[in-house]
Amino acid sequence: MRVHLGSDHAGLELKDHLVGWLAEQGHEPVDHGPHHFDAEDDYPAFCLRAAEGVVADQAAGTEALAIVVGGSGNGEQIAANKVVGARAALVWSDETARLAREHNDANVISVGGRLHTLPEMTGFIRVFLTTPFSGAERHVRRIGQLASYETGGGLPPVPPAPTDA
Repeated sequence: MRVHLGSDHAGLELKDHLVGWLAEQGHEPVDHGPHHFDAEDDYPAFCLRAAEGVVADQAAGTEALAIVVGGSGNGEQIAANKVVGARAALVWSDETARLAREHNDANVISVGGRLHTLPEMTGFIRVFLTTPFSGAERHVRRIGQLASYETGGGLPPVPPAPTDA
C-alpha cells in the first residue's frame, strides 16, 4: 500500500521513523516533508500535500492511506480535512484508530507527536493500516452525506421526530 506522510517540526521524528518502518512492513512511503528540522515550519504545506496524495491515489484506483503528525495532531487533522475527499481522524488509541477505519473509512490518520511514545503511535498506525472499512450500510450512508455536502450537495435532511401513537 502507498502511504503518504506529512508533518511539522513536532512530528518530524515520528514521520522519519515511519518512513523506514513502513518500508519494512512492505508499504510504499511517500514523504511530503518536512525533510529537516525547522521550529518555524508550517504544517499545512506538508499535510495538505499528504492528503491530496491519498485522495489522488484512491481516485486512480491505487490502494493508499495517509499519516499526518504534529504536536497534538489537531492542526494537521484540520489541514488534511480541507482537501476534498480526505477523511482525516485524530487518533489517540488503538480503539480510535480501529473505529476511524471501520466506521468512517478514514483515509488519513492524525497523531500527536508530543502526546504519545513512539511505540504507542506506531501501534495506532499499525491498527489504522490493517483495519478495513466495514462497509455497513449506515456507515456508507453517513459518509455519502458528508461527501455530498463537501461537493455542494447541501445539508442532509433532518429525520422527523418520533410521534407518540
